Amino acid sequence: MSFSWPRVAVVGAGAVGGYFGAMLARAGAPVTLIGRRAHVEVWERDGLFLDSVNFRETIRVAASTDIAAAADAGLVLFSVKTPDTEDAARQLARHLRGDALVVSLQNGVDNVARMRAAGVDAIASVVYVASSLPAPGRVKHGGRGDLIIGDVPGRTGSSRDGDLARVAAWFEAAGVPCRVSSNIEADLWIKLIANAALNPISAIAHTTYADIAAHDDSRELIRQIVGECVAVARAGGVALPDADYVQMVWDFARKIGAVYASTAQDLERGRRTEIDALNGFVARRGAELGVPTPVNQALHALVKLRERQFDRTPAPS
Repeated sequence: MSFSWPRVAVVGAGAVGGYFGAMLARAGAPVTLIGRRAHVEVWERDGLFLDSVNFRETIRVAASTDIAAAADAGLVLFSVKTPDTEDAARQLARHLRGDALVVSLQNGVDNVARMRAAGVDAIASVVYVASSLPAPGRVKHGGRGDLIIGDVPGRTGSSRDGDLARVAAWFEAAGVPCRVSSNIEADLWIKLIANAALNPISAIAHTTYADIAAHDDSRELIRQIVGECVAVARAGGVALPDADYVQMVWDFARKIGAVYASTAQDLERGRRTEIDALNGFVARRGAELGVPTPVNQALHALVKLRERQFDRTPAPS
């Protein structure tokens, strides 16, 4: 497929958005990263340093702290944390070009529906990448870096097959494997199962994926979490393929290795996590469908307790 590069904006350019934005920029796309001031100052002055498992390189990008910088973009990568989805989508909608394609690079299964309600019709994606921000302006890539994209059911309007093919072609040209899915809802749930099984354990115990997979007690905990997730998904009509999802999570954890989950990284930095969109979502959806989810409920509550420690301020003396 022949194409020309679109102007690209990354809204919420952190570890994930920064990685994929950098890969597109490295391939020649004009990319603007929209993120926190500490990173933007470095990106504007020095470029983004991508410490990849495949190369180490400084990549020139434009950068801004203002979401209005997405106004001229033909492709927008939407990579904000899930608690900020509606607010960021409403802000983006005020600046978005009418023909722009927006891809949600987020955890969870309901971001596209929430973005649609806020005025942005996004393409869903399932993101598989291990990345972090070890210092301002730097992205550390620890493994993988591939995408699955698709159209979530419920959209009105014409087919998006052409849009999906263009987005996949852009990513593939940038060295990012990108598959178009005919059942993105199931693919989103498969990723959710892995996140719900591993993220809270890594966060609460402050341990790596590899350590979680190495011990019988945590492996059994994974079995219980996964069983609840699968039961909720199928009760809600999600066409999950027949598979051993417990073994899938064990294998995934071993493959990722000595990496801490994003939820653990957020807690270490004193930031809100995405636990409401992971185990919290499973628990809420289970309650709606009459499916018990006691393990997901417990893990959600424990991570929320950790989060609330950041909100406490000393009482005045």
